[in-house]
Amino acid sequence: MKCFWGWMLASVLILSGCSVQMSEADPSVNGDVLKVNQEANILKERFSAPEGYERVDAEDHSFGEYLQNLPLKPFGAKVRYYNGGIKGREVYEAVIDLDVGERDLQQCADAVMRLRAKYLFEKKRYDEIRFNFTSGFNAEYSKWREGYRIKVEGNSVNWVRSAAPSTEYKDFRKYLDMVFAYAGTLSLSKELRSVELADMRIGDVFIQGGSPGHCVIVVDMAEDQKTGEKVFMLAQSYMPAQDIHILKNPDDKAISPWYPLDFGDVLNTPEWNFQAEDLKRFN
Repeated sequence: MKCFWGWMLASVLILSGCSVQMSEADPSVNGDVLKVNQEANILKERFSAPEGYERVDAEDHSFGEYLQNLPLKPFGAKVRYYNGGIKGREVYEAVIDLDVGERDLQQCADAVMRLRAKYLFEKKRYDEIRFNFTSGFNAEYSKWREGYRIKVEGNSVNWVRSAAPSTEYKDFRKYLDMVFAYAGTLSLSKELRSVELADMRIGDVFIQGGSPGHCVIVVDMAEDQKTGEKVFMLAQSYMPAQDIHILKNPDDKAISPWYPLDFGDVLNTPEWNFQAEDLKRFN
């Protein structure tokens, strides 16, 4: 299992991702005290900000705006694994409407990279789509779209021109699967820069790189205009590869899926615990 133990390509390409670290809090609460628009299939339209808070107004065309407008599967949809199975632990409030693929690839770090890359792809910012493999190899989408493909032989990784140039989504999706296979939390954590918790933005990532490791992404925020207190919403994938989903707050079902920015020493999510210093950002 890629996300639990990682796996090795010869002695250099070591893939690491998420592991199973269960919260002691009960993740099965359904958040029935949360007021949601069950008919809405857009994230910011399904979940209102908690009482007394106003949703952060993300900048037009920004990554934050993209995340706030993520499409959701119909209310009550279940998280499914890549093989069609249903996730047994209901740790989520909603399911993001993106394909998971047919291979055990889109796990924790992969989901974060997927969202970032898809945003850039839709904005036609192709040259900004690049991720490092755990070995350090720079997988640039700009070369992939020119018809180059990545050839891995033992410890050697090289670009080989073997396809026609293309910016079609189906070829972009193949690029992502290659990235998912050879990148993980360890490599992604090195690409992101640390930020202070007080400076959190939508699109920031809580990440612990390694084997095991895990990450979740901030997909929405709201602020109390009187007190300045902030709350945020998180999304994740996990192992095995599964639908990206909006996490419940296991400690406070009254505001779930929102989490308070002032969460204390530990950010307790249903399947992993993070520290404030784990917050990072794409450059």
